[in-house]
Amino acid sequence: RRAGVDVFPVDIGVAQDTKIINRKIAYGTNNMAKGCAMTREQAVKGIEVGIQMVEELKQKGYRIICTGEMGVGNTTATSAMAAVMLNESAETVTGRGSGLTDQGLEKKIQVIKKVLDFHNGSMDKEDPIDILSHVGGYEIAGMAGLYIGGAACGLPVVVDGVISAVAALTAVRIDPRVKDYIMPSHVSKEPAGHLLLEALDMTPFLTCGMHLGEGSGGLMLMPLFDMALAVYNSMGTFEDINIDAYEPYQ
Repeated sequence: RRAGVDVFPVDIGVAQDTKIINRKIAYGTNNMAKGCAMTREQAVKGIEVGIQMVEELKQKGYRIICTGEMGVGNTTATSAMAAVMLNESAETVTGRGSGLTDQGLEKKIQVIKKVLDFHNGSMDKEDPIDILSHVGGYEIAGMAGLYIGGAACGLPVVVDGVISAVAALTAVRIDPRVKDYIMPSHVSKEPAGHLLLEALDMTPFLTCGMHLGEGSGGLMLMPLFDMALAVYNSMGTFEDINIDAYEPYQ
């Protein structure tokens, strides 16, 4: 409400029935330590949900979209995807997520290493959709679709935190033209946060040490946009107030 933003929560893969917008593909992902998180067909369907949401929002008159997500254990899926896409170790890209202890963080890293070893021979590391289907999540697929849909519809889409950023890199790896419609907001304090933005060649507007999701970081960019537009559209020029324009000194 403070940012003047409408929220549209979408159920793509919640493990139980919900009352939010129903685009459910499955009741949660599979255990990626024992098999693929989802099939390739399900990953594509997740991306298509994001594309369709952009199309619907554009028809309703919206002109900018901010990504956000809520999932269980999804910084683990994000770190696994980031490790593959950035060719980095699990230790380099894995953080505490919602606040793990040192022991919890070590266990998380070991789980991700086990997952990456398990999928090493079967996952095409050059195919972002294959990576997504092996070790990703439906929220990541949906946000990747938001970026692709934004490019297709000519709408800018704002990146939120680290999970949103791995979805952005997935979308850009699918089609590099998508990048022209993506805008970063903040850089996540999660280790993969700045690495993903560097891979996207994007500089964040905000550096606040945030490690949170649900779109909350991305929303903080909206009032800055409002102020920038207010200056651009309303501020007087030198000519308006009878002041000579600046001329370079010779």
